[in-house]
Amino acid sequence: MNDILLDIKGLKIQGWSDEKWHPIIKGVDLTLRRGQVMGLIGESGAGKSTLGLAAMGFTQPGCQITDGSIVFDGVDLAKLSDAEKRKYWGNRMTYVAQSAAASFNPAHRLIDQTVASTVRFGISSEAEAKADARTLYGALNLPHADTIGDRYPHQVSGGQLQRVMTAMAMSPRPDLIIFDEPTTALDVTTQVEVLRAMRKIVEEFNTAAIYITHDLAVVAQMADVIKVLRYGQEVEEADTRTMLAAPKEDYTKSLWSVRALQKEERPKQDNILSVKNVSASYGKVPVLHNVSIDVPRGSTVSVVGESGSGKSTVARVITGLLPQRDGVVEYQGMSLPAKLNDRNKDQKKRIQMIYQMADTAMNPRQTVREIIGRPLEFYLGLTGRAKEERVRELLSMIELDDRFIDRLPSELSGGQKQRICIARALAAEPELIICDEVTSALDQIVQEGILKLLMRLQTELNLSYLFITHDISTVRAISDHVVVMQLGRVVEQGTKDAVFQPPHDPYTDLLLSSVPEMDPDWLTNLKLPELT
Repeated sequence: MNDILLDIKGLKIQGWSDEKWHPIIKGVDLTLRRGQVMGLIGESGAGKSTLGLAAMGFTQPGCQITDGSIVFDGVDLAKLSDAEKRKYWGNRMTYVAQSAAASFNPAHRLIDQTVASTVRFGISSEAEAKADARTLYGALNLPHADTIGDRYPHQVSGGQLQRVMTAMAMSPRPDLIIFDEPTTALDVTTQVEVLRAMRKIVEEFNTAAIYITHDLAVVAQMADVIKVLRYGQEVEEADTRTMLAAPKEDYTKSLWSVRALQKEERPKQDNILSVKNVSASYGKVPVLHNVSIDVPRGSTVSVVGESGSGKSTVARVITGLLPQRDGVVEYQGMSLPAKLNDRNKDQKKRIQMIYQMADTAMNPRQTVREIIGRPLEFYLGLTGRAKEERVRELLSMIELDDRFIDRLPSELSGGQKQRICIARALAAEPELIICDEVTSALDQIVQEGILKLLMRLQTELNLSYLFITHDISTVRAISDHVVVMQLGRVVEQGTKDAVFQPPHDPYTDLLLSSVPEMDPDWLTNLKLPELT
């Protein structure tokens, strides 16, 4: 435990943008011992992921290490060629990405991808590696551990896929794992399972880890020591209990208190949208069962529930992407055609959607001008100067200036990308916006900015939101009404105060009990209520 595995000194990294080099990491030190878990926290752009990847001697395209050393088990990775570093990657050091769905090859079975690096490095035979993978699946509490590896990525849930990726990272028994926001996009009950599984497996094999996250309650469960970054520089570092109890720096204290957001109550108006007794299926598999939800005009209705509860499926039905089998969707008292292609342009423009992953929701080859301009032309017929002026007005509405108009998505931060997606939705001049996990991939400071923006726009434009989320703290902050879903059914709904006030439905109680607390012993002592 006292052996130093990783020793980074004076690390400096630059990135290329706007035709020049910019500093990203500005002389950071990092020391990690065998079996130790370090939490890296900080807002978007702090350099967390860049530093985490650099711990493997890796830099993203357009970045370069300009100074410092990265000594891993006595070898300075900064001095090695890429060919030499590849002997470490996927072998002695592995990486668990934020988006498991975007990290797997959809054409290959899970178990083949799990063991690929282990077999390639000759650590064990394919048969031995697959047998070990099934053991790891079991250790990670994956269902049907003996057969789940035979499935393809699209055939498992997001939480299951994240655990399979953890098994893939653990398969070669690395000395170091980099966890890059691995539970950010997971619902609270799934997150608890994944955190428990990751912590168990790291402890069992005495693996060192760097855990990158913006969720302070999560890092409290995983890390022995916490390092805070801002603008590519260290703010402070301390053991977890000391950091949580008494952070020294004002910036760290601001991270601790950032989620004090609370929405002002608005008077209830007539329903703009009513989902009435809707049932739906994927092929022959029923996924929604007699679902009814009302969205009053100018209000925010949050839909919560774990992965597979039917939250996003409801959104697909409302938007016409998945025609319902039974029931109706009414907009301002009029029944909407079940299929999107059967709806007229006016019906389409009234309901817009903002997606969870801004990265995949935008064409990477289109500029901000083109992304926002397309719905202006399609729905409103704007062209030329009128379209250009409206694009600039929309940028102003989302609190970005003209400097961003010719940028590509790759030149934007996570928060800026999501603001552009909001502007694209606003371009159609909708009355209802469906927000599908729009803040789940963002750090807490950026989340707060996006939520404040959405609430301001709601007040100014009298917008209605159907807000799909697994983040209970976000629900508490922005909701007027709450709908709790489980296994395709609504188990409880009402005003925010009514739903969160005991007594709860047993499933609602489970969700609320699964929200991590800023207590290092919370996960250890957690006993979740059982569903009957």
